[in-house]
Amino acid sequence: MSYHLSWLYLVSSPGFFMRRVFVLLTILLAVALTGCGSNMPRDDGSATRPEGSGGSASGPVGGGGFARNPAALRFANHMQKEHGFDAKAVTAVLARAKRESWIIEQMDKPVRKSRGPSAPTGAWKRYRAKFITDDNIDKGVAFWRQYAGELKRASATYGVPPEIIVGIIGVETRWGRIMGKTRIIDALATLSFAYPRRSEYFTGELESFFLMARDEGFDPLKPKGSFAGAMGYGQFMPSSIRKYAVDHNGDGHRNLWNPVDAIGSVANYFKGHGWRTGQPVAVRATASGSAAGSLKSGFDTRYSPGTLARAGITPTGSLGGADQVSLLKLDVGGGYEYWLGLHNFYVITRYNHSTYYAMAVYQLGNAVKARMGGTGGARVAQVLAPSVDLAL
Repeated sequence: MSYHLSWLYLVSSPGFFMRRVFVLLTILLAVALTGCGSNMPRDDGSATRPEGSGGSASGPVGGGGFARNPAALRFANHMQKEHGFDAKAVTAVLARAKRESWIIEQMDKPVRKSRGPSAPTGAWKRYRAKFITDDNIDKGVAFWRQYAGELKRASATYGVPPEIIVGIIGVETRWGRIMGKTRIIDALATLSFAYPRRSEYFTGELESFFLMARDEGFDPLKPKGSFAGAMGYGQFMPSSIRKYAVDHNGDGHRNLWNPVDAIGSVANYFKGHGWRTGQPVAVRATASGSAAGSLKSGFDTRYSPGTLARAGITPTGSLGGADQVSLLKLDVGGGYEYWLGLHNFYVITRYNHSTYYAMAVYQLGNAVKARMGGTGGARVAQVLAPSVDLAL
């Protein structure tokens, strides 16, 4: 039996044989396990479970599978009705998924919320230091050089600069070094059927994952990624893979564990979210006077340049004709650093809804680009140790 005759193809086919697929599932899974070839995600061992979580890398902490879970049974019936899967076969897969208590604990970790401190505390400096280091920039240079042709082609095809693609993959997985060790089926089943607060969202992702496995012909028990179900070099969720992933290397598969496909897919993701080719991302600004500190800031704010100018905030470069910008206020400890975010900065936040995240992607990618161009000294130093505006 060939690799492409996977169990997911069989369970979605009609006929007498399909009524016997549950009995033959073990055989079919064994075929899938031995025939996944180059499309099978690798586990590079670089990511670890949270400290103190207990258990093995794939074993449960707080229970077994979901064979008798009512929500899982409803899901299996839905997959049969809506997508032609065999409900018994879907249930058999979910029975082999693990209910991972540590995943729920991770999801329930309290989020630190700012209470509006009267003085800056250096939060941006600490966040930036996780990503923008000399060693990390060097690794980004190595990645860019290795895949220079693929990055150039993706940029030409989708209109997204190579430094933005490189920045995303660097922030997400350190260019493939940290892609996660959690089985995706365990993560998504746990969050779909044992985490009511977000069950609707994750059940949708589990549905996309089963469809993705059938589309690409792989065993759904094998892929590994983050505890929330994100996968590959770019840490796409299953729904994003189905919508935005591309076969950038031309092998007939969309495989986000392949760096070439990941490069094209990240670029296509940004194109799909409205990236404007040739437009700036963010522009440094200076701030004077007390009015600047009273303005609301964040990637989702909108100001005209004139409004900001009257508040003492002036861009240090061209805004590319933009008539609306966001005010970005970065806490660097001794004061605040001001930037103006343009449309493309907002597009980066569609990947992760965070000003700091998007700025880290932008600055890391540009730091790698600067070092690639042999002008790394001054430009990277500017990224690592920017000037500070004392206006609060």
